[in-house]
Amino acid sequence: MEDSKRKDFLEKFYLDCGFATRALHAGEHVDQPETRAHTGAIFQTSTFTFHTAQEGADTFAGERNGYIYTRLGNPTVRVLEAKLNALEGAAIKLADPEKRVATLAFSSGMAAVSSAILSACSAGDTLLVGDVVYGATEHLCSQVLPRFGIRAVEVKMADLEAVEAAMKAHPNAKAVYFETPTNPTLELASIPDVVRVVKAVNPKTRVIIDNTFATPYLQRPLELGADVVVHSTTKYICGHGTVVGGVVTTADEAMKDELYKVIKDLGSSPSPFDAWLVNLGLKTLPLRMERHCASAMAIARHLESHPKVAQVYYPGLESHPQHKLAGKQMRNYGGMVSFELKGGFEAGRKLMDAIHIWTLAVSLGSVDSLIQHPASMTHACVPKEKREKGGVTDGLVRLSVGLEDLDDLRNALDEALAKV
Repeated sequence: MEDSKRKDFLEKFYLDCGFATRALHAGEHVDQPETRAHTGAIFQTSTFTFHTAQEGADTFAGERNGYIYTRLGNPTVRVLEAKLNALEGAAIKLADPEKRVATLAFSSGMAAVSSAILSACSAGDTLLVGDVVYGATEHLCSQVLPRFGIRAVEVKMADLEAVEAAMKAHPNAKAVYFETPTNPTLELASIPDVVRVVKAVNPKTRVIIDNTFATPYLQRPLELGADVVVHSTTKYICGHGTVVGGVVTTADEAMKDELYKVIKDLGSSPSPFDAWLVNLGLKTLPLRMERHCASAMAIARHLESHPKVAQVYYPGLESHPQHKLAGKQMRNYGGMVSFELKGGFEAGRKLMDAIHIWTLAVSLGSVDSLIQHPASMTHACVPKEKREKGGVTDGLVRLSVGLEDLDDLRNALDEALAKV
């Protein structure tokens, strides 16, 4: 079978398969030489060669398929992009085979976030952004984008009336950007409802969702009506704390073209080695997420009954205000837990200084469990009044529940809490 026909056949075949099968097989050996290697190769090269000057000219002109320069595309990176297409966009392609789902990989999660926004917005445009987002995203929207004439307006995305009011006040908004669940308060917004409200005012406004906390295993925003989905592959998608990276997936043709211009001209493409590591991590994503979710639920229930804990934030708990929405919109409830200690920041500091097994570090989604203090770490760049308005108080502690034995994680928390 010719390579192009084999590629088309495999892409269609794996779209019909389950998530775990797609995670393992989709995208493998796409546009890679036939070497019989079981694991895809790392094409750790900056540039690619041509047999003739005409071949080079035709490739640059887009009249011939091929690779030119790793900033513009690389076979190892292409495997990652093809795999995300199958994981985020399979249902889209099955519903409409003519629909083109496209993923571009980036050098970091923030490169993916900023590129998605810059691909949708230009000078003079308005962006509606969730009131609780990752600290660097908040800083980008409040401090960097205004320098280039892009106005960011904060909106509580869990409040549909607030979303509708913001859209009516800014009917020409080019994009709406939010996280669900949010980082670190784990508040949810209904993706289909936000899309409905936004598109009712302006069908051309693009809805961009950061899906990092949920991963495509737990939630697929494109299937729920979103135009663009962003991931930090640094987190669960890689899963081993070895990579900084990001991806953007969309079925919007114009958006895909704009994204490619941004990555080409700003140079935010990933290294082939990082893409290869993310590909390895993706193969175990379904298994890891099941364990993350199960342990996180147990930890959340344990903390909720602890006398030194004032409040626990986890979508799987019946006490969570959007618990029913989480059950409807997500496959499971995720591996992140946040909680308020009685005693505020000082109690949290003592907890984090005393704990073992749990590693005191930022980031999340790794195989090992992490603990951190958002107000002084990931969200330190967010002004205090804005942090607290969004629920990121000085006493909030965030957990990324890993794959260790559950009893060991619970015991470590209990021993540290006893010293608070």
